[in-house]
Amino acid sequence: MSFFNKALASVGIGAAKVDTKLVESSFVSGEEIRGIVEITGGSVEQQIDEIYLTLLTNYIKESNDTKVHKQAVLEKKKIVDPFVIGVNETKEIPFTITLPHDTPVSMGNTKVWLQTGLDIKNAVDPSDKDVVQVKPSPLISTILSAAEQLGFRLRKVECEAAPYRWKNHFPFIQEFEFVPTSGPFRGKLDEIEMIFSNNNGSSVELILQVDRKVRGLGSFLSEALEMDETFIKLRVTNQDLPGFKQQLESTIRRYC
Repeated sequence: MSFFNKALASVGIGAAKVDTKLVESSFVSGEEIRGIVEITGGSVEQQIDEIYLTLLTNYIKESNDTKVHKQAVLEKKKIVDPFVIGVNETKEIPFTITLPHDTPVSMGNTKVWLQTGLDIKNAVDPSDKDVVQVKPSPLISTILSAAEQLGFRLRKVECEAAPYRWKNHFPFIQEFEFVPTSGPFRGKLDEIEMIFSNNNGSSVELILQVDRKVRGLGSFLSEALEMDETFIKLRVTNQDLPGFKQQLESTIRRYC
């Protein structure tokens, strides 16, 4: 019977199960995720070689005019040394894992989740998946709010494969696309895009793309050659926030 149970456990029947329980489900980048990994033994004793936590997100990569959905690892952590889980035994293992400061915000189609995996030799590895809600930090929230106060409406948020010139420790960038619906830039710009990079919690690099509304006979050529677009880099700190709306407005005015 024991041999039969082991054979079943090797294909996932009657094997150990894992369930991750988070203390909270909503976070700001840079914060710690705390929780408990609960392992329940199956019908046979099994050795757990490793328990690992992986923070992941989704992004889109375009290849030959086709959108391919990809996943990126934000953080990975091993939380326990090898141990044996007995028949129907339950173990609870507390953990913490930190959300990197450049974790994308849970907006638009962007998802962030924590995947828990058990490494069991000669068996199907059980796993668990928990969605994590990532809110904008006060720094990023203030920058996005400044754009809205200037009459821009947030139209789209998406993680895309990073162009070579912008690659850092992640293979993607998160773009916030705004269109002017009122205010001083309506009729002057088609859109602006914001990308946040190298966030350390107290400052962030803002890459601002200004897409001008072009007119006249040369407009088609300008758009085809992307001559109507300007990229601006700004380092924004927490100290800049009180006057950031005015700073953003004056920066955009120089390029429209």
